[in-house]
Amino acid sequence: MDQPIAADASPQVNAGKAWRHKRIWQAKTLYLMLLPGIAYYLVFKYAPMYGVIIAFKDFHILDGILGSPWAEPWNKHFLAFFESPYFYQLLRNTILISVYKLIFGIFPPILMAILLNECRLRWFRSLVQTLTYMPHFLSWVIIYGILIALLSQTSGLINHWIKLLGGEAIPFMTSTTYFRSILVGSEIWQNLGWGAIIYLAAMSGIDPTLYEAARVDGASRLRMIWHITLPGIRPVVIMLFILNLGHILDAGFGQIYVLYNLQVYPVADILDTWVFRTGLHQLNFSLASAVGLFKSAIGLVLVLISNKIARRWGEGIW
Repeated sequence: MDQPIAADASPQVNAGKAWRHKRIWQAKTLYLMLLPGIAYYLVFKYAPMYGVIIAFKDFHILDGILGSPWAEPWNKHFLAFFESPYFYQLLRNTILISVYKLIFGIFPPILMAILLNECRLRWFRSLVQTLTYMPHFLSWVIIYGILIALLSQTSGLINHWIKLLGGEAIPFMTSTTYFRSILVGSEIWQNLGWGAIIYLAAMSGIDPTLYEAARVDGASRLRMIWHITLPGIRPVVIMLFILNLGHILDAGFGQIYVLYNLQVYPVADILDTWVFRTGLHQLNFSLASAVGLFKSAIGLVLVLISNKIARRWGEGIW
């Protein structure tokens, strides 16, 4: 009884393989276009993971990764980081800045996308969209110059207006009271238009017949936004939230490194800036690698937990 089944199954398997090979050959151009992306991730994302073992070694450049001795104890560099007198301050600053950016930065792009989607003047919509996503391509050095022109205590435009109104100049860029707000606000401004593009793309995928049916039933624009547009982009919102949660310990090294100064270290010094000063300036690559591994582990755990919670609503990434 077994032999005929095997004999019948073999042609089916061969036919399935032939069909797959045919489909791959038909889409060969698409696979060729995919190769640069795969090569990028292999070279810059997966290959460097081999260097993680530096966190468990007393690494010396001349000895190389394999020639450097193992650290004793194995968690030597992790303990050096955890026992640092600045550890809790660094961790608090990193988490607070990241959470502020995550919470306050998620709604403005959605609101901008909704306003652009509801705008009926195409020329005005294109103009606003262009002006809002252009800052995304500005470096933080240029944005720093803009902030200095606006917020400088001596020559800033805003402080000039405050003086005209009879007030005293405020040291925005060197004040521990205002600096975190400047960080969050400048990042929201930079990524406002770019984030709106993603949500506009999600809105374009919503079935237009839903709006037509709602319009026939007498629904207002606000009702259609609330019951059709927002539920339609909910999967994208949750996906971006989960992905951003994985970078909760990043906080934006490039931005903070350009903007911060000695006066705001208590509220602006984060894990990455501390590692850059104590790890890389002093060539302590093992310490820098240990902190990077610690951040990656925390990010992985947060992504797994948030995705599991999101799956209960049917909106997980996987």
